[in-house]
Amino acid sequence: MAFDFSQITAPFRMQPGLRRIAAGTAQLTPARVGSRHLREKLTVLSAFTEEALMAVPGYDAHVPLAAIAAEAAKSPPAAIFVDGPGPGAEGAITFDAPLLGWRVDAAGRAIGTGDDEVGRALRAVPCALRATALLALAFEEDFAVIDGATGRVPWLAVALPSRWAPADKLGKRFADVHAPVADNAQLLSAADALARLVTAEGDRWERFVWTITPEPRLHQHPARGKPAWPEIDVRGSVGMSADCIARNAYFRSERQTFIPMAGSGQAVFTIHVESASLSDAVGSAEAARRVHDALASMSVAVLAYRDLTHVREPLLHWLAARARSETPRL
Repeated sequence: MAFDFSQITAPFRMQPGLRRIAAGTAQLTPARVGSRHLREKLTVLSAFTEEALMAVPGYDAHVPLAAIAAEAAKSPPAAIFVDGPGPGAEGAITFDAPLLGWRVDAAGRAIGTGDDEVGRALRAVPCALRATALLALAFEEDFAVIDGATGRVPWLAVALPSRWAPADKLGKRFADVHAPVADNAQLLSAADALARLVTAEGDRWERFVWTITPEPRLHQHPARGKPAWPEIDVRGSVGMSADCIARNAYFRSERQTFIPMAGSGQAVFTIHVESASLSDAVGSAEAARRVHDALASMSVAVLAYRDLTHVREPLLHWLAARARSETPRL
């Protein structure tokens, strides 16, 4: 996984952590047939379409779809592009995902000769949501729209959430979206200013978040069950417990970016989730030291929020060994 471990600092704090995106840096990742992100998104959209793709009444989804297509065109080969007005439907547009071999026309028909599973998934989605579904499948990222004036979220295309339900965020203010987060005072106090900042045309912004979890899946909707950490044998040594926990631990990260939509006062919020085994992800002594120090400085509330309370000590033991350039037993 391509996570920048320099973004992990200690003491750990729940804060915005925004940094400017260098000009020309890609904000979108095309999904390839057979890729992990596409496989999981296909599963979600086939079974839980309306839990992943949603908008407040009256919101025109074509606005963010067109903005994402325009952004994709900057980094060829474009994963999706606007094909033009559809016949017999003035002002309507069609979307083409050439890497997937499918497109959705102005009438909402899924047309293509690409991967059959993609075609089946698109045809299972209601016509009105097919263009959004095609776009969701065309990229590894999930998407939401943030309105700078109101701070609200009027549209989401989120198939791979991190233990939150998209339906709980729809129509909410940016501050309310982060209300459940532990130690959230800095996030909440800055929420309105952040919404205005990231939706303003000009600079682009990104932030990174991470955690350690027993769940390997990218899709972590809370309604799909909550994985449990293995029970630690309290009679064993800390080292034995550390091995047990580390074997079942995954490093989950998100790169979040913002794509302002010209003239709208809104921005597309992109969420790129990655997950790898802890041993594979934390591959250097420096990365282990950074994760160790951040975990060691987490508050009781943050540890509880992230379900890390009872595995903190074994994880710290394992990370300390990795930071000393030892290879923990797995």
